Amino acid sequence: MAKLVAVAGLVSAGAFLSAASASTFDVAADAQAQALSSWHETMRHMAPPTAGCFHAAYPSVIWAKTSCGTTSYRSNPHVNGAVETVGNGNDYAAATANLTGSATGSFPVVTGVTSETGSSGANDYTLQLNTNLANSSPACAHYGYSSCQVWEQFIYSSNYVGKGAQVFIQNWMFIPAHAKCPSGWSQYRTSSYNGCYKNSSAVNSVTVPATQLANMKLAGAVAANGNDTVTFTNGSNAYAVSEPDTTLYIADVWKQSEFNIVGNGGGSAATFNPGSSVTVNVQVNDGSTNAPSCLANAGTTGETNNLNLGSCSATGGTAPFIQFTESN
Repeated sequence: MAKLVAVAGLVSAGAFLSAASASTFDVAADAQAQALSSWHETMRHMAPPTAGCFHAAYPSVIWAKTSCGTTSYRSNPHVNGAVETVGNGNDYAAATANLTGSATGSFPVVTGVTSETGSSGANDYTLQLNTNLANSSPACAHYGYSSCQVWEQFIYSSNYVGKGAQVFIQNWMFIPAHAKCPSGWSQYRTSSYNGCYKNSSAVNSVTVPATQLANMKLAGAVAANGNDTVTFTNGSNAYAVSEPDTTLYIADVWKQSEFNIVGNGGGSAATFNPGSSVTVNVQVNDGSTNAPSCLANAGTTGETNNLNLGSCSATGGTAPFIQFTESN
């Protein structure tokens, strides 16, 4: 009997130690996740020191300058048309009362996503954080136009035309019908508009499967008389590209922010498996604690996905945001 009691005691002690070890592991994992989240937040709020391409690896909070590449990527601006799935105008935007200084897009809840395909195959998509189409930018006079509209996109492309993942800014101007684009800009005319576009330098990143959407965040920040910056964070890596704000003077006119996962340029679509559900969060900073407005049908990109929009809610506080779910 004494031996049985002793064995039972050993089993009980072993179970206790096992439970304690598991608890310690959970606490350590939670602490690591919180530290990584704080690091992401720090890197998104810390602008690189100059224009160019940068990379940082956790836990370093120093942007290391890295080589810049080029991209031939071209988005399609939104054209009018009735659509049900997300994109091509059918999207929410976070509207601020004051000028927007920065915004961050993320996917806090992702369920049922097992695959995503684009025109070039699996995991072919972009994350886009887009400003409003804005009039009255000083860019118009700067480039010699009496009037124009400007539009800026902060982009993570998973693998555009086989060049691998890249992070960059795409700049657009919409100018009078028969006008020519400035030197260094590419022209893209349709029956609806006369567009000029120009990409910033691009920093090489990593292709992240769409099943890991919850790990990714994309941020854009602008500074009058300074630089505009796109920052992409995923896991223990952060990538950033900065260009002069005088490219579009977007800091003078940014008041709406659209963020989503859509096709990889050229008006293409990101197609998710049936049963997918993605929650989209767009955090904005306009220098106030006021809740932004949820603007429906306020999307500016022509790229789409095959999900359907749910309702949108807005929240104020130290980090104001809008949030909505899209699913199929």
